[in-house]
Amino acid sequence: MALMLTSVPIQRAAAVTRYYFDIRDDTGLYPDEEGLEFGTQQEAEVEAAHALADLARDIAVMDERRDVSVEVRTDAKRVFQAALIFRCSRTTQ
Repeated sequence: MALMLTSVPIQRAAAVTRYYFDIRDDTGLYPDEEGLEFGTQQEAEVEAAHALADLARDIAVMDERRDVSVEVRTDAKRVFQAALIFRCSRTTQ
């Protein structure tokens, strides 16, 4: 009886990083306590853009529009920031 061994490639799970999406506006910083896991920073950038778009919709109907940003970090460091800045020139009608 012959014993035959075959090699099966080990599939490693794609490395994921937990990103935290902290919200900052004129009133303060609201830290993300849970975060989300993504395989790439680009996926986190897309998520930040979606979050900022949602915030923009909420702010647009307010009487006083505030600057707001999504500050993205990992457990190790701050990675990037996406910001919405309102600058208004009042015109008379």
